[in-house]
Amino acid sequence: MQPEDRVRSRCQPAAMYQLPGDNLAHGRIMAPLLAAAFQDSTTDLTAYVITDSLVGGKAMGGLRMTPGVTPRTLEVLARQMTLKLALHRLPIGGAKGGIVCGLPRGRERDEVLAAFGRAARPLLHGGIYLGLDQGIDLRDRDLIFSSAEYEVPLPGGACSWAELWDHCASVTGFGVAEAVEATKAPSAGERRRIAVHGFGTVGRGTAAHLSERGHLIVAVADQLGTISHPQGLPMAETAAATDSTGVVDRTRLPAGVRCVDDPTAVFSAEADVLVLAAVAEAVHEKNVDLIRAGLVVEGANGPCTEPALAALASRGVEVVPGIVANAGGAIATGLVRTEWLSRHTSAPDAHPGQQRRTPDAKSLAEHLHAEVAHRIRAAYHRVAEHAAATRITAHQAAERLAEESAATIHHERNDSRGERT
Repeated sequence: MQPEDRVRSRCQPAAMYQLPGDNLAHGRIMAPLLAAAFQDSTTDLTAYVITDSLVGGKAMGGLRMTPGVTPRTLEVLARQMTLKLALHRLPIGGAKGGIVCGLPRGRERDEVLAAFGRAARPLLHGGIYLGLDQGIDLRDRDLIFSSAEYEVPLPGGACSWAELWDHCASVTGFGVAEAVEATKAPSAGERRRIAVHGFGTVGRGTAAHLSERGHLIVAVADQLGTISHPQGLPMAETAAATDSTGVVDRTRLPAGVRCVDDPTAVFSAEADVLVLAAVAEAVHEKNVDLIRAGLVVEGANGPCTEPALAALASRGVEVVPGIVANAGGAIATGLVRTEWLSRHTSAPDAHPGQQRRTPDAKSLAEHLHAEVAHRIRAAYHRVAEHAAATRITAHQAAERLAEESAATIHHERNDSRGERT
């Protein structure tokens, strides 16, 4: 028996596959295009891949590995990926994958990853790209791809994914920082006070980019609580004291930094901007009144509940939706997975007939960051203008524009096979 023969899998239209839950999110019936479930009794693999939409036979989204991931969660996230990619005008569908596992790093965990790669091989080769998400790093992704005998070459073979990733590891945080700066700019010389809820990869990246641009990071929250300083945290020392999971070692912080054990204390920090970069539904009706900032930027997927959004709107607090701000990684990967990168990263030499030059990893990363900045700022302004013109919330405007863009992309890219965006 081949290893992949041990894996029991189902991969069929979602209409034939009953997902747990009520299949309803934000008042709208969700209907993903394809749902796949994998189980392997030898490695205890349990995993799911939800494809919300296809464009030209392709879709993409992150793969997470946590003990609590469910098909229901993936279903909502896959839909968010469809909307996010469409809003930023990328011609590729949305998907999301999840491996139910809480094993520590080691041989057993690697066996689960390899089993998933073998099981998901038909999806990967069939156009469903799965990238990095919670619990999955580049090394894990490479193991999965190797087990699936799958690779994604970069344009011209100029560099490896690992080389490019060295320059793009904080691209999502970079995108959130761009969203912050796309909002009403402060007067010349004025620095904004920033509070960041969640100090993982996205939160740290956002804080670093905003600090480099002269803003004050007055408070950050991790799993243990909130650290703050009214004149701005020393970001170099704070980053150096932070481990790979986003937890700050309080014993390594300089004097003057205030530490409390409550992560939600960051909401009440005296800040102009609150960046939400932790988990879904972090802000809800029981804690939304703690928020003092006049601007909230969603650097995570669904960090505010519907009641919380309504409460913030009633107070006149602007909220930049996650599908606008939390899109840097999706945009960069989408550019690589579509034709854009090949078309825009090679410049002809001075003499006709010579081969086009292919940029190295650093140049590729510069192209990607510039395009991420352009698309996030453009999306913010489109959403803000539409919300103001139609007197609806930014979240409603973002979803409406994303659905309109998805329909346009669908008609331009899909054939008559019945694919749905």
